[in-house]
Amino acid sequence: MNVLVDADIIAYRAAFSAKDDTEKQARQTTDDICSSIMYDCMYPEDYTLGENAWFYLTGSNNYRFEIATIKPYKGKRGEKPVHLRATRDQLQTRWLAEVVEGQEADDALGIKATELNGDCTIVSIDKDLLMIPCTHYNFVKKEWTSVSQQQGDYFFYKQLLTGDQVDNIQGVKGIGPKKAEKAYEGCTTVQEMYAKALEMYNGDADELLENARLLWLRRYEGEMWEPPV
Repeated sequence: MNVLVDADIIAYRAAFSAKDDTEKQARQTTDDICSSIMYDCMYPEDYTLGENAWFYLTGSNNYRFEIATIKPYKGKRGEKPVHLRATRDQLQTRWLAEVVEGQEADDALGIKATELNGDCTIVSIDKDLLMIPCTHYNFVKKEWTSVSQQQGDYFFYKQLLTGDQVDNIQGVKGIGPKKAEKAYEGCTTVQEMYAKALEMYNGDADELLENARLLWLRRYEGEMWEPPV
């Protein structure tokens, strides 16, 4: 089994849990979370970091900051936990986490999963990753989910209508999950879902394109989402 880990989530969870403790404890918590994940996903198999297990951290210069004009991307993010630098360092030194520059760790996960033809498990609690077809493991809820190409596409187009409040992406005003599901009833292809989404955006193709490019997780390096043909 190949395991791809969203290390951003681990860094933050470990840092927040040790906010009233020492840096040493924050690093230990980081190791504990990672060890538990690898036990759940790989036991009794052996794993080798960089060969069948990869950890990814978001670096700097995310391209989404440059293309967001409607609202600042991730504009609502709060203060970072005090031990975040230490937990990120622990992930890099002990777990060989790759720091991804110019894009997000989520993009690196999508690119690697595509390279592996979906023969992998993505480990995260971030629902945004459910647009990537492969196996997913929520290490907090201990839940496994299998996502097909069709299910991944549907998740993306549904999110295109609902937006993503965590990342400060508006979507279509007044549209929640239930209304989005209703809108796509009868749609069986990405072309049909795109046409319906454009209708819900009142024909504003530029606004739809910006939101889609902010939401889409890359499948190859440098990819910029384009409407289906």
